Amino acid sequence: MSYELIAILMFSTMMLMLMTGQRVFGAIGFVGVAAALLLWGTGGSDLGFSAAMKLMKWYPLLTLPMFIFMGYVLSESKIADDLYKMFHVWMGPVRGGLAIGTILLMVLVSAMNGLSVAGMAIGATIALPELLRRGYDKRMVTGVVQAGSSLGILVPPSVVLVLYAMIARQPVGQLWLAGVLPGLMMAALFILYVVIRCRVQPELGPVLPKEDRNIPLAEKLALLKAGLLPIFIFAAMMVPFVNGWTSLVESSAIGALTAFVAAILKGRMTREVFENSVRNTLGISCMFMWIILAALGFGAVFDGLGAVRAIEGLFTEQLGLSPWTILILMQLSFIVMGTFLDDTAMLVIVAPLYVPLVAALGFDLIWYGVLYTITTQIAYMTPPFGYNLFLMRAMAPPEIGLKDIYGSILPFVFVMVFALAIVMLFPQIALWLPDYVYSK
Repeated sequence: MSYELIAILMFSTMMLMLMTGQRVFGAIGFVGVAAALLLWGTGGSDLGFSAAMKLMKWYPLLTLPMFIFMGYVLSESKIADDLYKMFHVWMGPVRGGLAIGTILLMVLVSAMNGLSVAGMAIGATIALPELLRRGYDKRMVTGVVQAGSSLGILVPPSVVLVLYAMIARQPVGQLWLAGVLPGLMMAALFILYVVIRCRVQPELGPVLPKEDRNIPLAEKLALLKAGLLPIFIFAAMMVPFVNGWTSLVESSAIGALTAFVAAILKGRMTREVFENSVRNTLGISCMFMWIILAALGFGAVFDGLGAVRAIEGLFTEQLGLSPWTILILMQLSFIVMGTFLDDTAMLVIVAPLYVPLVAALGFDLIWYGVLYTITTQIAYMTPPFGYNLFLMRAMAPPEIGLKDIYGSILPFVFVMVFALAIVMLFPQIALWLPDYVYSK
């Protein structure tokens, strides 16, 4: 049997197992181990052991539980809720202001947690009911929450980029910095869309009534102070890292400790909050470690087969495709897979093939990590089976149906495709900040 046929058999077996409802790490790990034993006998068992040792020795992995813990502390202690109260008061007089404030809230929640699910939960439970009560169009605000929450996998500290860094063997710090400007650019495009829509159709985003805006200045300043606390925590973590005063792991520890102390000082660090934060951190960290371990083992077998070189020859020599055509086809495949898989599953399934192929085609792997993440965001929200669509359906109020959710997201998908095209045409949008910081 040829190596190409073995590689196809591995992929098809893995996809079949995923379709039967098996856990992602179980399906990928089983196929990798089984293939190694069948190909190389008992010596193939060393591949799994080698992958485990590589994972345990990867020092930047310590950032993963630190940032997840920080995000859950801020969420469980309701410190993140103060952000929305601040935006509610300060952005209310602007037409569409609460929707704009929700997008800003999503950016800051993303910077606190690194997971899109956290942003979706906060947006759907805090912002969405209030926006509907204030007379905002249900389709527009549903799209705002879904699109804004997707920023969690692009704006640092992105957990997805940690996974990509391990599989692609790229520095986590550079990947996080590469996601800053594209993430802010995408948030700005979302805000621009809301502003234009509300100017053309004022009924979509009415201003707050005067009685709701007549709040004493002292109360406004108090809300501003409470809402700025998460921003201070993020700054305390990122400023030392960007200036080279601390390593990435040290900065993650600073972020977790600062969030923990802030919750204590505000009197919100109860036993229940601490237990929930630790339990959720442990669960998500272990899940990601198992996925990374499975992906490393699978990738080692795939590399040993030489399948990447064979597929590269198929695309470039036999089919005569240009590097850019191959890159665009890879991005389209992510969108298709996003209709039935989440971001981590998509990455670990195709990373053994795509990452070496991207490097062989001469593209920058840091830049490609940003492209992958943006494409994943688009796939998350692309009907009919986008991951975020069903999360929103589970969390949304009863008056918002699946038809509303599907209709709400299409304008934001177009905005994200436009942002992806900009980053593809101008790679320095992603690469300038990491180049600047690491050149010091």
